[in-house]
Amino acid sequence: MLDLSVVIPTYNRLETLQYVIPSLLAQSIAPERYEIIVADSNSKDGTAEYLASQPRVRHLPGAYTGRAGARNAGIAAAAGRIVLFNDSDIIASPDLLERHLTRHERGRSAVVGLEVQVRSYDEYLAKSKAPPSRDTLHPPNRKRLSWLYFLTGNASVAKRDLDAVGGFDESFTGYGHEDLELGYRLQTSGVSILYEPRAINFHLQDVGFEDQKSKMELAGRSTVRFYRKHPAFVVKLRLGMTPLSLGVHSLLERTPAIRDWLDRRSATWPLARTIAYQYHYVTGIKAALSE
Repeated sequence: MLDLSVVIPTYNRLETLQYVIPSLLAQSIAPERYEIIVADSNSKDGTAEYLASQPRVRHLPGAYTGRAGARNAGIAAAAGRIVLFNDSDIIASPDLLERHLTRHERGRSAVVGLEVQVRSYDEYLAKSKAPPSRDTLHPPNRKRLSWLYFLTGNASVAKRDLDAVGGFDESFTGYGHEDLELGYRLQTSGVSILYEPRAINFHLQDVGFEDQKSKMELAGRSTVRFYRKHPAFVVKLRLGMTPLSLGVHSLLERTPAIRDWLDRRSATWPLARTIAYQYHYVTGIKAALSE
């Protein structure tokens, strides 16, 4: 058995995948210790031809209905004792795999690394050389995380633990929460989620304001699916499906002038952008609850 399998779901992301694969082939651990599996939802952009030219990469095409299904196919095909989830627009640091494997030596756990957001390849080059410029979601001294931060752009789990909980729930076909829901089941089964800030990769994406609002509505719908599967108060609380958030949404719903003002300020005022995104997130929650 290999030490580690990297599983990457993709669909028509060749533009960024061409940065991701070389970063994973140039890792600090020996090549014979790991494999790269790309679960491809039958891309039409030359992905298959590109992967055929890359050494030590297994191309796994299929009619997957979403990222959950693609990742499950990668898990099933994995020959590694540890499965590391990466995405087709996330560039690995040279010691990413080594950092994950070292942390797994401490016992049964899942490991989440530091995912740095970059909007261009030039920004990636700058941030990869300048640690102080990196954005951090958690303080560097944090040791453990809750399932709320089990984000599978930079997360690893023992294959046996993934098999034991049944992998990803493929009913999550829209945007969001298929990874958090898996993290919830892993944690409730006794798997600790550890934070490793030295396991760094770089998420290369530049999502516009309108596109992100649409994503937030889809994530809100996924929140309701999550809660209906796990109707626990902590799920409702952690995912923001509370009377307070629903009440604030109703207030904004009745005041379109305030929503328009927030949208106009969102480009220069982070708080306005956050409120606008939250409004659309709860819009998705309410739409799903009414169905």
